[in-house]
Amino acid sequence: MKLVTYEYEGKQAAGVVSPCGNFIYPADALGFAGDTMNALIGCIAGMGVKKGLKALKDAVEKGTDEKIPMDGAALLAPIPHPAQDMICLGINYMEHAEESARYKKEAFGGERPYAVYFSKRVGEAVAPGGEIDGHFDMVERLDYEAELAAVIGADAKRAEEKDAADYVLGYTIINDVSARQIQTRHKQWYFGKSLDGFTPMGPWIVTADEFAFPPRLSIQSRVNGELRQNSNTGLMIFDIPHVIRELSQGITLKAGTVIATGTPAGVGMGFDPPRFLKPGDVVECTIEGIGTLKNTVK
Repeated sequence: MKLVTYEYEGKQAAGVVSPCGNFIYPADALGFAGDTMNALIGCIAGMGVKKGLKALKDAVEKGTDEKIPMDGAALLAPIPHPAQDMICLGINYMEHAEESARYKKEAFGGERPYAVYFSKRVGEAVAPGGEIDGHFDMVERLDYEAELAAVIGADAKRAEEKDAADYVLGYTIINDVSARQIQTRHKQWYFGKSLDGFTPMGPWIVTADEFAFPPRLSIQSRVNGELRQNSNTGLMIFDIPHVIRELSQGITLKAGTVIATGTPAGVGMGFDPPRFLKPGDVVECTIEGIGTLKNTVK
């Protein structure tokens, strides 16, 4: 199933794309809380992820007379306002770790014994087709990062790897837009990745029951049609079960938490010379089984 946040006739709500793809069923018409995606996730979490998704799928199969034409609705980011800062993984693909070290002119030892975690402030996630604010009055080196994001569907506390799938609602695409010189200047990543408009997300959340676990999916990015990143999520250094287990030992991962799992090689800073974004550039992030998230830099 594809879970969406949409706007139609001035109203925003959460819904599910019909199996034919031509309509959106409002979540509340299916018997689920649907004012926001956070409300829908909370409703599913109250049943348990797998039972909740099955109940929602059964409701979708029955259908409803209340449906929104897909071509008349505007898709927003699936979670426009995450309840908490996004959790992100840094240098979680080995080839990206190598290009990052080259860019920073650091020695690369080839070992990553521990995951690198940081958070990203998301005031409002950018919709599919929306604009990336380059903040070029303060940003000189604007970069893109295509990432698979896992959406937590039930509170996870001291979860084990074997049970990690029980906590995943589904997956979406994140473009972890980054201001490289701000990252370097401040010696950490929060500010340089959290400027307004730096989190395109979408086009929807595809529910976890559509994938094997953990998902091993083709991941790509293109800038103005040119292929830049081309990898597979199976090449993560630390996979989703590891991340859920490790973080939940000391942090309760609340339902609705978004975990961006890192980006593969091919970002702008990885080229020689670097190839950073400029106004008018079109960035497309594509993940197998989910779709394409397309945004233009302004």
